[in-house]
Amino acid sequence: MNYRHAFHAGNHADVLKHIALLAMCDALTAKPAPLFALDTHAGRGLYALDGNSAQRTGEAEGGIGRLLAEAPKQPLIGRYLTAVRACRQEHGGAAYPGSPWLLAHALRSDDRIAACELQAEEAAQLKHVFARDERVAAHQRDGYAAMKALLPPRIGETRYNRGLVLIDPPFEAQLAEFDTALAALRDALTRWPQGTYALWYPIKRRRALQPFYRRAATLPAKSALTVELLVRADDSPLRMNGSGLLVLNAPWHFDQQMQAVLPALARTLGETADAAGAVQWLKQAD
Repeated sequence: MNYRHAFHAGNHADVLKHIALLAMCDALTAKPAPLFALDTHAGRGLYALDGNSAQRTGEAEGGIGRLLAEAPKQPLIGRYLTAVRACRQEHGGAAYPGSPWLLAHALRSDDRIAACELQAEEAAQLKHVFARDERVAAHQRDGYAAMKALLPPRIGETRYNRGLVLIDPPFEAQLAEFDTALAALRDALTRWPQGTYALWYPIKRRRALQPFYRRAATLPAKSALTVELLVRADDSPLRMNGSGLLVLNAPWHFDQQMQAVLPALARTLGETADAAGAVQWLKQAD
């Protein structure tokens, strides 16, 4: 696997993913019981947008850069920008938080996080970022294998009945990645059915995703929805025109929150008149 997220940190896909992640964390922490979060493809946890990798692509300029400049007046966007600024106060003005950093920022002292990264160099940096945070266990291991090993979550004598699994694969295998991810989700749901699961995916041509939508609707979850943001027309196989999240067992009102924030994201991050956002239910709870 050759993917390095440092080239793409802070782009439009990160913005969508991280806004949704914080919304789910805030909804889950509204109840007092402790949570367990698993980040299966965690990366290094913290990125420098003034580094060579980020500067080479410039993708952050069309994502977090635009959002910081315009700061649309929408609560979820404000929540996200507050987290980014908190990260920069701690790590410098060019820092950008990866998903495990945001999880650690959003969750509480009695919650626990497992962050997995397969690549040795990235995993070493991940462990360094969280070396002093006893809530976070950083692993160099395959994220899909971790879903089998760590779910249902139990640490010592504590069993966690609630929590979140974020699956953010690099999609180097392209459409074949959906087969692996859906199989992992189906297996995980049989062992931890009450968990909330979020799978990030890229959008190039939407019609290529139709089999994925149909199969996702058959997963043994109480509910399934997609949250998608396009920054340009979804008609080119050569670049990522948008991205989405498949969310299983979404927290209450999460769909309404995301529906409210997507128009502002499309206006701010959109590159053409085709920019748009949408929330679609694949399966609703009875």
